[in-house]
Amino acid sequence: MINIRTILLLSVVGFISCNNKSTLTPIQPDVITETTINDTDDPAIWVNPDDASQSIVFGTDKETNGAIYAFDLEGKIIEEKTIKNVQRPNNVDVEYGFQLNDSTSVDILAFTEREKQQIRVFSVPNMEPLDDGGFPVFEDETNLEQRLPMGISLYKSPKDSSVYVIVGRKTGPSDGYLYQYKLVSDSLGVKADIVRKFGKFSGQKEIEAIAVDDENGWIYYSDEGVCIRKYYAEPSKGNEEISCFGGEHFLADIEGIAIANFPNGEGFIIVSDQQKGQFNIFSRKDNSFIKAVNLTTLETDGCDVVTVPLNETFSNGLFVAMNDEKNFFFYDLGKVLSGPAEN
Repeated sequence: MINIRTILLLSVVGFISCNNKSTLTPIQPDVITETTINDTDDPAIWVNPDDASQSIVFGTDKETNGAIYAFDLEGKIIEEKTIKNVQRPNNVDVEYGFQLNDSTSVDILAFTEREKQQIRVFSVPNMEPLDDGGFPVFEDETNLEQRLPMGISLYKSPKDSSVYVIVGRKTGPSDGYLYQYKLVSDSLGVKADIVRKFGKFSGQKEIEAIAVDDENGWIYYSDEGVCIRKYYAEPSKGNEEISCFGGEHFLADIEGIAIANFPNGEGFIIVSDQQKGQFNIFSRKDNSFIKAVNLTTLETDGCDVVTVPLNETFSNGLFVAMNDEKNFFFYDLGKVLSGPAEN
């Protein structure tokens, strides 16, 4: 039997919850994907260079019997491109033109497999494994909890076209929270060589979302309870933190990061304010806050974006956000960026 004290407590909780939700004008998705089995978390968009309308959105389904789902631009699951039987995949990313040998380069998809303490790397769109079953990460950690990978992002160096994997974890130390590995291909196959450990952690909540601006050479990651941290992506430029910004614009849980690249360094950094139910948009050039938008998603973890036209629905590019109903929301990028300018 519920007593009056319980009723009052539930009323207060409900009032707080309602007031935490975004009050901005809602922007509806253009496409909602088919649902996954378990728990969606993070998307990555691969643009088909031969026919952009045949591009693929990959999305993690986070559980012991997890998967990397492949969706077409109508949100339908592409079964033959979906990677199944993955033990708790967390985050996923794609990169273009990884050099396998002197004559062959491939686009790649990489994701974390938390329960196996490793990362996986596959070719796209053939979906062939390039990792001989997986690359172990955080091997020097003696504490098992600090060996469980979560966030991941790929970086292709403009200097020499080397491809790197930046990996975060469920929990870790106050410094050296992220590890950076270089993907190297030779006659024996592909391997992942560690090149550095870097990145501060506040100790509040966790670090999951990581995104890299290849062109400008920046790594951004969400220290969920504090700010968006910014570092050099090129290992030779050192491990000094460039900035810690944006925290004052979030209610709670700074999550997914997507970088919308436009010519001449222009563009936007779009970041999920998970508990507020909205996204904050920052300048790619100077990281200043521009505005917030309400995309009607629930509890968004990961997001991704491309700025090239894909088809009639996504003629201005595509923004994808995880939604806490076992699916992903697709938006034409133009309506996200031109949405109501409330801030």
